[in-house]
Amino acid sequence: MSQSGSQAAAFFRDVSRSGVVWLVRDDDGSPTHLSVDGTRSLPFWSSSPRAQRAAKVWGHGLRVASMALDTWCDCVLPDVARDGLVIGINWSGPRLVGWSFTPEEALKRLAAAN
Repeated sequence: MSQSGSQAAAFFRDVSRSGVVWLVRDDDGSPTHLSVDGTRSLPFWSSSPRAQRAAKVWGHGLRVASMALDTWCDCVLPDVARDGLVIGINWSGPRLVGWSFTPEEALKRLAAAN
C-alpha cells in the first residue's frame, strides 16, 4: 500500500474509533488546496498531532480545531458536496500530499471502516 493509501486507511479507522475529525483554520476558515486538475480539496486529519504538523507546514497563523464525526458527516460533507469540493484525507509530508475523496466516497469508506 502506498504512503497516501496507508494514511487514508488510518484516517477512516481512527475517526471511526475516536468520533473526532481534525482540521486547520484561521479566523477566515479552513484553507483549501487547488490541484493541477482544477479540483479544490478541503483537508482533514484523524488526530491532533497530524493536524498540528499540517498547520506548521502551511504556517500563516493556522491553528488546529476538532469537530465531532457526526457533525462532519451530517453538516460538513453535504456542504462540501454542494460546493463541488473533495475531502483531503490525512495529508502528510513536507508538501502535504495525499488522497482526496468525494464526500460520498468518504462516507462509504467510513462505513466500511466500522
